[in-house]
Amino acid sequence: MKNLFSLEGKIAIVTGGAGFFGTPISIALAEAGATVVIASRDGEKCRKFAATIQEKGFCAEGLAMDLEDENSIRTFVDTVKNRFGRIDILVNNAVSRDGFKNLEDIDKASWEKAQRINSTGLVLITQAVIEVMRPQQSGNIINISSIQGAVGPHFPVYGNTGMTSPVNYTYDKWGMVGFTKWLANFYGKDNIRANCISPGGYGPGVAQMIGKEEFVENYKRLTPLGRFASDDDIKGPIVFMASDASAFVTGQNLLVDGGWTSW
Repeated sequence: MKNLFSLEGKIAIVTGGAGFFGTPISIALAEAGATVVIASRDGEKCRKFAATIQEKGFCAEGLAMDLEDENSIRTFVDTVKNRFGRIDILVNNAVSRDGFKNLEDIDKASWEKAQRINSTGLVLITQAVIEVMRPQQSGNIINISSIQGAVGPHFPVYGNTGMTSPVNYTYDKWGMVGFTKWLANFYGKDNIRANCISPGGYGPGVAQMIGKEEFVENYKRLTPLGRFASDDDIKGPIVFMASDASAFVTGQNLLVDGGWTSW
């Protein structure tokens, strides 16, 4: 069983790898034995985070990569391929919240600003990595979606906090799930798997919600397990999906939500 979950010798890319979900995802892959390449526009932040993983005895590198820039994406993927000789795992975790608004408030510029990363950037980084994976005849793509990619927003949960779920986010996350299924079905013949992980509310963000206690209590009350997700709650699923433990799993959307979508 330990061998099934091992990622020894694997090369994994995590976009947004030093961010909100990216931090526990990157740590989990490294702890399971992978060499993790942490990528975002802030190369220095990625390098500093990679250094903290290295200090624990694991393998990680931080590199700058801008998902709004096709040349940056291509240069990044070429750098990883040339340095390590292969790419085994791509975790599409990065998300831009720029321009997120409700439908009646959004304009063309705001909509397109978010899409440059959340849609176009997602496709371009996946395209570039697939070009490395196909000649290998192996690969694993994991897209980090959300419960908003499985159900519609439950607006009453926000109460009177002024919070909302913007139209862009639901559009992007549903699209990501469909994109995952297309990848799985088209590239299965090349031994490339594609799956989604869709987390629910994430605990570390709760500490920042001063004045939003109504939302926090509503969310916990409406979740069967009665709490938000912790770092460890995402680490297990990501290692499962990245490893041979899920070798016969593709085209799926794994909901990690404490039961939120099961009502």
